[in-house]
Amino acid sequence: MRAVVQRVKEAKVEIAGKTVGQIGQGLLTLVGVAEDDTEKDSYFMSDKVANLRIFADTNGQMNRSVLDIKGEVLVVSQFTLLGDCRKGRRPSFAKAARPELARTLYEVFVQALEEKGLHVETGRFQEMMDVYLVNDGPVTILLDSHKLF
Repeated sequence: MRAVVQRVKEAKVEIAGKTVGQIGQGLLTLVGVAEDDTEKDSYFMSDKVANLRIFADTNGQMNRSVLDIKGEVLVVSQFTLLGDCRKGRRPSFAKAARPELARTLYEVFVQALEEKGLHVETGRFQEMMDVYLVNDGPVTILLDSHKLF
C-alpha cells in the first residue's frame, strides 16, 4: 500500500461540481493498494498516518501528529500511485490491486483511522474526482507499507 500524505490547512473533493468530502486542518491522504497487500498493510498505514509527527509544536518543531492536534483526514483512493514508469513512457499498473481487493483494503484503512478517534472524510472509490487543497508548508510525505522508500 502506498500513500502520499500532505499536511493541509483545508482540503476537499468534488465530483461533478458537488463536494463529497471536506476537511479543515489535517492530512490529505492519497492511497493506492497493491496486488499483494493485505489487511495488515491497511492497519500499518493507518497507524503511520495517524501518528506521523509532521505538525509543529510550540517551538515550531514537527513533533505533533494529526491525533495530537485533533485534526481531520481526507482519504482519496488513487491507484495511479502504483504506476511503474521505469520502462517506456506509459506507466504500467500491473502491480495495482484489482478493484474488489483495493476497495476492501481502502475501507479497512479508513475504518482503522476512524477507530483511532480521527474525523475522516473520503472521496468516492473509482470515481473521477477534483481534489482541492491548501498545502501547509508544503509538507508532503511518501509512505509504502512494503518499506520500499
